[in-house]
Amino acid sequence: MERVLLLLICFLLLSQPINCSSSLSFNSSTPLCHSHQSSALLHFRNSFSVGYSSYYCDLYSYPPKNSWKMGTNCCGWDGVTCDTMTGHVIAVDLSCSRLQGPIHPNTTLFSLRHLQRLNLAYNYFYGSTISSKFGGFANMTHLNLTESSVAGNFPSEISHLSKLVSLDLSWNYYMRIETPSLKRLVQNLTHLTELVLDDVNMSSVPPNSFMNLSSSLTSLRLSDCGLKGRFPDNIFHLPNLQLLDYLYLDNNQLTGQIDEFQHDSLRYLDLSNNNLHGHLPISIAKLVSLLYLDISFNNLSGSVEQNIFTKLKSLYEVDLSHNPLLSFHTYSYNIADYTLPELQDLSLSSCNISEFPYFLKSTENLYSLDLSNNQINGSIPTWLLEVKMDSLGYLNLSYNSLARIGHLPWKNLQVLDLHSNLLEGPLPIPPLYTYFFSVSRNNLTGEIPLLICNLSSLQYLDLSYNHLSNMIPPCLGNLSNHLIDLDLQSNNLHGTIPSTFAKGCYLRSLKLNGNQLEGSLPQSLVHCKKLEVLDFGNNKINGTFPLWLENLPKLQVLILRSNNFHGAIGNPKYKFPFPNLRIIDLSHNEFHGLLPTNFFKYLKAMKNSNADKGGLKYMGDRYYQDSVTVVIKGFFLDLVKIQSLFTTIDFSNNNFEGEIPKAIGELQSLKGLNFSHNNLSGHMPPSLGNLTNLEWLDLSSNKLIGEIPIQLADLTSLAVLNLSENHLFGQIPQGKQFNTFTNDSYNGNLGLCGFPMTKACGNDEGQQLLPSSTTQEDDFKFENGFNWKVVLLGYGVGFMFGLGLGYLVFSSGKPKWLVNIVYGGRHNKKNLLDANTNSRAVMLRSLWMTAMVIKINPYPIIP
Repeated sequence: MERVLLLLICFLLLSQPINCSSSLSFNSSTPLCHSHQSSALLHFRNSFSVGYSSYYCDLYSYPPKNSWKMGTNCCGWDGVTCDTMTGHVIAVDLSCSRLQGPIHPNTTLFSLRHLQRLNLAYNYFYGSTISSKFGGFANMTHLNLTESSVAGNFPSEISHLSKLVSLDLSWNYYMRIETPSLKRLVQNLTHLTELVLDDVNMSSVPPNSFMNLSSSLTSLRLSDCGLKGRFPDNIFHLPNLQLLDYLYLDNNQLTGQIDEFQHDSLRYLDLSNNNLHGHLPISIAKLVSLLYLDISFNNLSGSVEQNIFTKLKSLYEVDLSHNPLLSFHTYSYNIADYTLPELQDLSLSSCNISEFPYFLKSTENLYSLDLSNNQINGSIPTWLLEVKMDSLGYLNLSYNSLARIGHLPWKNLQVLDLHSNLLEGPLPIPPLYTYFFSVSRNNLTGEIPLLICNLSSLQYLDLSYNHLSNMIPPCLGNLSNHLIDLDLQSNNLHGTIPSTFAKGCYLRSLKLNGNQLEGSLPQSLVHCKKLEVLDFGNNKINGTFPLWLENLPKLQVLILRSNNFHGAIGNPKYKFPFPNLRIIDLSHNEFHGLLPTNFFKYLKAMKNSNADKGGLKYMGDRYYQDSVTVVIKGFFLDLVKIQSLFTTIDFSNNNFEGEIPKAIGELQSLKGLNFSHNNLSGHMPPSLGNLTNLEWLDLSSNKLIGEIPIQLADLTSLAVLNLSENHLFGQIPQGKQFNTFTNDSYNGNLGLCGFPMTKACGNDEGQQLLPSSTTQEDDFKFENGFNWKVVLLGYGVGFMFGLGLGYLVFSSGKPKWLVNIVYGGRHNKKNLLDANTNSRAVMLRSLWMTAMVIKINPYPIIP
């Protein structure tokens, strides 16, 4: 209204020297905010607390909204836009404002009826549901709730926003869209150009619900939505679609074939991680605007000619990898036809390639090249080594058949992965700035050259499973101030372990298993506070148990198997604080003494049976995942990745003695326990029945006695049990897992009976092996038919006979015939004196001998 009046005044007074332009300029740039809308905005924002900033916001440095103050014009506030004619608030951007708390159903936000754009992305709304009142913004064109922690069912009232152009609800993991709501949205939002629903749960929605999407659509993103089934072909025919980030349709379970594209406007295509089959559409060659292509991890088949990329001059990333039935032909045509000047990232892993693609000769801007898991043999061709690729930072040629690797000229190479080839000869030295170098599982020989220590950026070094010999260069210990993972296992290295691990050591994993290393463990490893994995197994290392390892607070894996360690583990009262230890293997050494109870009491990581239930996690990081060899259910197995839920204890083949500590029963996440081939004695503790996650238990070849605790029958995960070669007796527990074990689990325990042993648990055997009081008459019966009355008669006769002998001895003083019986006829004067003075003792002995005759005789004495 003010603007209209001002224009009228200016029109009527044109002849007057009034500066209308300045007034109009002020009002058009900063209209006056309505007071009730200003209050509504402040009330909405102040209903939240201030929390932590999102990672995304930190990355892009969104500015804080600090201009929102009572009494000021809200049209000038950060993130607020007003209509220049009316002053109504038409846009609110509170993204990355660190808002924390629930959105109340009656929030004052809904009073801003003129809103056209609303951006609340990257806040934390505590799982609030999207209110149906969002459907009341009749003029809304843009709505963005990306990663705002909203949850619940998507309201169908959103489909009332008929003017909506852009809808982004992505990365709200607990939001669910049902089929009816989606169909209404697709049918009513006819002006929609951008639809982003990444990581929203649509697992119950059939893909054909997207059949009638707006023809105006330019961008569709549906990754990680749980979609299953065949996606409608007409989506590929949308005339204005540019971003097919599937569409982003990656990480779903879509089936069917990729239809031919009818238009060439598409710029991004991501169909990775689905179940698509058939051939790659030849119409891809016509997508001249295509920048990004990812169809990896599908079931596509047929051959791909490299001339498919002839016209795609703007392409900067291509990933066709992990389509097992796909083959990529690399015929050498005119190099001018294969110029890809913008290509930066090329992944053709598992594409049945037998030679390096010739078009690489023109890729001077290439940063990442992945040709792993193919059939490339021989060596890197000379023409490729002559290509000037100073930008190349990542090269993965693993799982091929390369036999030779010479000097690599690409000086900025940071990641070089050559593992699992057929490389021979000396160890190649990567470029100076390499931080990841793996050449494991090859046939390399010779020593580790000292030049390796010049790689001042090296963080991951894996030379395992080769034939490298001589000593470990001492300078490798000096690299520990930046080296994170060092793997030299399964070589022919000898000598001692470097002792120069520096303060501030960064090592997270050190694996030297399977060499011929001698001496003791270097105590300078205590400087490596980040160590999680120590594997020194299968060497010739000696010394006592390294108690100083307790100073490594993050240690999770400790393997000392098959060395020359000796002595007791430590004082039984010692605390042994290894709170994060998950895998310990001390087997095949010469340890002795008692199993330390306190050691098991402090294994906190093995006590929490609910740890990491949120999903599978593996030890390592994005560059390198740990592997280890362990004994599982009696077999040596290579764990290529170590699941953080995996826990095992192996103290077998030592000289430990004493009883199994009851504290073992507290380790409820334990998967495997092996105490076999020791000198353990006593009973099996019933607390073993608390190990509900136990999958294998080996206590064989010890000196255990007593019964098998009935509590072990509750171990429903137990797949392997070995209690053989002990002194156990009694009935084997029945039912559940115990019905699956064979005789081999119990061999050498002569006192055990019951299934699966052929020896039945008869009543007589129970009387002999399991002496106990009972009131049932049947428990006193014997195989010859005599019952308890006859037994008592025999005891009575024996008792009377004993009393008679005692009376005779007591009254006569020293009958020689009885002394003869007791002392074997070798009596002398001293014997006779002893017999005379100890006549009462002789009487008691006679009674005891009589009672013993009755006790050990399987048949009662009959008068």
